[in-house]
Amino acid sequence: MKKLISLIISVAMLAMIILTAASCSSNTETVTALKDSLLPRQSVGTFTVPSDFKIGVILLHDEDSTYDLNFINGIKTVQAAFGMSDDQVIIKRNIPEGNECYEAAIDLANAGCKVVFADSFGHEDFMIQAAKEKPDVQFAHATGTKAHTAGVSNFHNAFAAIYEGRYLAGVAAGLKLNELKEAGKIKGDYPLMGYVGAFTYAEVMSGYTSFYLGAKSVCPDVQMKVQFTGSWYDETEERNAANTLIAAGCDLISQHADSLGAPSACEAAGVPNISYNGSTYDAGPNTFIVSSAIDWAPYYAYLIKSVVNGTEIAADWVGTIETGSVVLSDWNSDVAAPGTEAKLKELIAQFKAGTLKVFDTSKDNFITVNGEKLTTYLADVDTDDAFTPDTEAIKDGYFQESVHRSAPYFDVRIDGIELLNQKY
Repeated sequence: MKKLISLIISVAMLAMIILTAASCSSNTETVTALKDSLLPRQSVGTFTVPSDFKIGVILLHDEDSTYDLNFINGIKTVQAAFGMSDDQVIIKRNIPEGNECYEAAIDLANAGCKVVFADSFGHEDFMIQAAKEKPDVQFAHATGTKAHTAGVSNFHNAFAAIYEGRYLAGVAAGLKLNELKEAGKIKGDYPLMGYVGAFTYAEVMSGYTSFYLGAKSVCPDVQMKVQFTGSWYDETEERNAANTLIAAGCDLISQHADSLGAPSACEAAGVPNISYNGSTYDAGPNTFIVSSAIDWAPYYAYLIKSVVNGTEIAADWVGTIETGSVVLSDWNSDVAAPGTEAKLKELIAQFKAGTLKVFDTSKDNFITVNGEKLTTYLADVDTDDAFTPDTEAIKDGYFQESVHRSAPYFDVRIDGIELLNQKY
């Protein structure tokens, strides 16, 4: 009898183990499906780097910032692909936008770095200063505006056509709003998005406008409100900004700010969220839809190969979907509206073919200012102290973003977007 009972218990325990394993397998498959990317990061290939080659990376913050983590992930990807040791990749974290950047750049050059890269807009002048003092070292800077006018041959700017990624994310937002509207879940008389921005700069304005235009392309009556924080990274202010927008009746929130403040506020309030620079799925599994980001690995690879091979580095470099520089990281099909995946794949193909333009000024009632179609616009491309508009940006029926320099210069205040405050 005891043997029979023991056998029954053993069989029961075995069945429980099998069921548990099956359950875990099922959950793993679900998470994998939720987090499968529609526009994934691409391989940078392999390359032989001399053992004495070093690259230095200067970060405004550290891994806690989604923005800076994106740069860290990029250089780590290239390091692994190119077989570089930890001694060959030197990262300086939490470097302010002040003389500390100049000192960090000089330290890296003195440590033998042949390339020094900085990731924040306010680092630029200090990188130029270091480049002038170290002509044998190549200095590169993300989001900057002065490489094409500074006249410093070893200083370079880089960015990517992230407005295309923002547009795609906006389409996902617009389709979600349509779903909410059809279900009678819109809070107001029309679909309303909220956007948490860091500063009222062209980089942020280009981003939120392309996001809005993506949404408008599939949800024509959408409107958007923008709340600025005055900081690239302030979790409290970003959460407060998101809550302000939610209280104003926004049905969906996105952001160009670097903490988990906005995504966590959306998760707490049950408001759909589209993030930037990387997935925030773990912080908002019930509200996260998709994230657009720049993958900096292709640019790091380009810099390293150029220096090792002795080839010229562009003063302004612009990454694209084709170069693998514009990605959609992680995809939450549980929250996204039905049909989103197919629509985004269709648009990605159009971007690759060059047939889709984000800032299309030829369309009626798509980009208007005070009710008038936008046909001409002088942009501030050759930046001076007064930020004087100097370059006609509209040609061939669209605003030519990141053509005259790599960093964004779209700062048009178009209809349909309300700025609740401003921060410079």
